[in-house]
Amino acid sequence: MVTIVIALILIAFFFKFGSSKNSSKEIALVSILGAVSAAARVPFAAIPGIQPSTYLITCSGYVFGPMTGFMVGLLTPLISNFFLGHGPWTPYQMFAWGLVGVSASYVRRLKPGKRGLMVFSFSWGYFYGVIMNLWFWASFIHPLTFTTFIISLSRSFWFDTLHAIGNITFIAVLGMKTVGIFERYKKRFRVEIMKQLSIRSSSS
Repeated sequence: MVTIVIALILIAFFFKFGSSKNSSKEIALVSILGAVSAAARVPFAAIPGIQPSTYLITCSGYVFGPMTGFMVGLLTPLISNFFLGHGPWTPYQMFAWGLVGVSASYVRRLKPGKRGLMVFSFSWGYFYGVIMNLWFWASFIHPLTFTTFIISLSRSFWFDTLHAIGNITFIAVLGMKTVGIFERYKKRFRVEIMKQLSIRSSSS
């Protein structure tokens, strides 16, 4: 049941993004960020829990908004798992990382600064683990009770802790620099759109 709900949410976001009036540059931006995040994940696959993708998705959602953040999160495992292996866990990864991007865009409204982003990314190391444990718990654990779910969470605690530590480290070292780079691109993107609109209005 949970898998069906998650699949429907992912499909809804796909259709919403596809039906939106996105320019070719916006679509290209999402594609590039998703590909970069996926590529960054692959070399770290051998290190348990350490995933630079979470920090990149966080920065994407923080700067470019919830839809871009969700799509970058969605594309990250969809692309990288062609190298690391697809399976029934992939939709849960897509959903979890998509939520990272969405929530990062709303956290920005609180003006968290570097420390706030570090706390946010650290917390998502564990939230991501909770979502992924839903798949493991529903697929392999019997009976499905609150107690067995807590036991499932406890088994992934150290893995999730490494993920959280990795997240906070990437944000501390690269987070604000990445946000700055994305912000500069966003400003250039807006200027180009304004120029195109002014040209169209003057020619009409």
